[in-house]
Amino acid sequence: MMKIPSKAIQTSKPKRDLYYTMDYEWIDFQGSVAYIGICPFKLTGIKEIQKIEFSKDNNSKKCGEVVASILYEDYKIDVHMPVSGKILSINNAILFGNKNIVLQEPENSGYIALIVPSSPYDRQGLTISEKYRMSTKTTH
Repeated sequence: MMKIPSKAIQTSKPKRDLYYTMDYEWIDFQGSVAYIGICPFKLTGIKEIQKIEFSKDNNSKKCGEVVASILYEDYKIDVHMPVSGKILSINNAILFGNKNIVLQEPENSGYIALIVPSSPYDRQGLTISEKYRMSTKTTH
């Protein structure tokens, strides 16, 4: 019987290919698909999400179009497509009622949707993580 080294059976988290928009959305490219979400900075002041409304046409979206709106008291925060593409699925945690995961883990499990970017290797108009973090510290 052949023994399999323990490292060979460990699962590892895929390497993140994370970029940001100037409107505080993020995209994590994972080959031909990508996860999209909203940055913690844009959620500042929100204590609990009352509702997340998804746009009615959730198939193909152009860069900048609204994917969802997050509602809290008098606040309405729109989540935009960081790139053009097709929405494959909405985060199941949100669909099954755990909408506050967007507040708890906005750049991980609190993603909004899984998409297929129209141009999966084009990063034009997006900002890398280090530059984004510097801009949120210096401008706000």
